[in-house]
Amino acid sequence: MIQFPARKNRTLGLAILLGGLVLTAVAFATLRGEQVEGAQVEQGEMRQAVVASGRVRTPERVELSGQITARVSAILVKEGDAVSAGQLLLQFDSAEWQASLAQAQASLAQAENRLRQISEANLPLAEQTLRQAEATARQAERHHQRVAELVADGFYSPAQLDDAHRTRDIAASQLQAALIQVSNYRQDGSEVRLARSNVEQARAALAVAQARLDYASLRAPVAGQVLTRQAEVGATVQPGKLLLTLAPDMDTELTAQIDEKNLSLLALGQRARVSADAYPSESFEARLSYIAPSIDAQRGSVEIRLAVPEAPTYLRHDMTVSIDIEAAKRPNALSVPCDSVRDATGVPWVMAVRDQRTVRQPVRLGLRGSGRCEIVDGLKGGEIVLFAGDQVSEGRRVTTVERK
Repeated sequence: MIQFPARKNRTLGLAILLGGLVLTAVAFATLRGEQVEGAQVEQGEMRQAVVASGRVRTPERVELSGQITARVSAILVKEGDAVSAGQLLLQFDSAEWQASLAQAQASLAQAENRLRQISEANLPLAEQTLRQAEATARQAERHHQRVAELVADGFYSPAQLDDAHRTRDIAASQLQAALIQVSNYRQDGSEVRLARSNVEQARAALAVAQARLDYASLRAPVAGQVLTRQAEVGATVQPGKLLLTLAPDMDTELTAQIDEKNLSLLALGQRARVSADAYPSESFEARLSYIAPSIDAQRGSVEIRLAVPEAPTYLRHDMTVSIDIEAAKRPNALSVPCDSVRDATGVPWVMAVRDQRTVRQPVRLGLRGSGRCEIVDGLKGGEIVLFAGDQVSEGRRVTTVERK
């Protein structure tokens, strides 16, 4: 029998052992497959949001200017003051306009007194004169008839008849004048019409004088806040010069430009969470109240507005805000990381792992938000999908690990 040296036997045995370990490792790796990063199909609330940067907007600012050339005598507000509707804000020197108003008031009183005098004094006096003229005319007519009879009987001369005739004509003329006077002083008479016209003219002149005096007082047309003040006491201003700017007390509004590709996700009434850039730790609720009917072709955006029913006190006009509009929400949606979906804009699919082998699986997508895509059809909860960046072909055996 041939005997090998003990050292040679040990070397051979070690080589055989190492070879077996290598073969085992290769076999295990083959069975285990390539190690790749994967993600699980999760089930839970899915929320899709449209995010934008916007500004606090006053629906309409009110610009106040003077309507007369006058000197500013008093300014009663400063920037930032809250004002009520009708509150006096600025006063012009009004001495001239007050004098004009007093003169117009006196002219109206005089015209009204004249009209009242016609009704209360002139008409009764004219009616009394008419009654006297009627009596005189009747008496003159009877006297004329009597004289005519006496002349016919030869008792009076024709000259006496001529005198009676003249007396009768004078009485008739006086009666006609009295009738005209009474007619003029009655409601539809010319004197009354003239007096009424004078009253109306005086009233119009008074209204003009009052309007001019009102122009000397600048008042707040609506309740709001003073934004700017561009006038100083003692300065003489011209009509149309901007003096004050107000922000009306109306529901605070936000405005933003949204990329037109998100237009299909928006609907009036959608809720939004908003935070001011100056107060990032605070947030408040708003609702989508307006979507512009047209697109800004140059920017490819659409204007939206959001109403803020309970605006925080720290909001300021033109303040920058971050807007997060909740476009849609589902309570029990299946979702995967969006970077695991391939050809998302065409025919979307994912590389799923089933029985440790990769499978190309078409899917139908739903909502998208916070880096996750809803899977409406094609996958079940708990399944594993690979990230699109892993270039692993279909049918490969793999072992997945969670992405760190």
